[in-house]
Amino acid sequence: MGTLRKVLIAGAVLGAGAGVGSALFVLVTPGEQQKQAMLKEMPVQDPQRRDEAARTKQLLLATLQEAAATQENVAWRKNWMSPGGGRSA
Repeated sequence: MGTLRKVLIAGAVLGAGAGVGSALFVLVTPGEQQKQAMLKEMPVQDPQRRDEAARTKQLLLATLQEAAATQENVAWRKNWMSPGGGRSA
C-alpha cells in the first residue's frame, strides 16, 4: 500500500509540474500581433539589409570563384577587393 501511495504522489507531482510548465509557456508565448510585429522588424524584411546581404554574397562568391581559378593563395591578400594584391604560396 505504501508503494502505491508513493507512485500516486509522484504522478501527481509530475502532473502538477507539467501543468505549471504548460501554463507558463502559454503566458510567455507572443500573440499573433506580436509575431507579425517581430517579423516586420527582422533584417530580412528590410530592403537595404537585403541588398547589403546580396552584395556580400556576390563578393564572397566572386572571391571563391577567383580562388578556384588561380594558384594564388587569396587568403594572404591584404585588400580583398583588388585582384592579385598579396603574396603567393
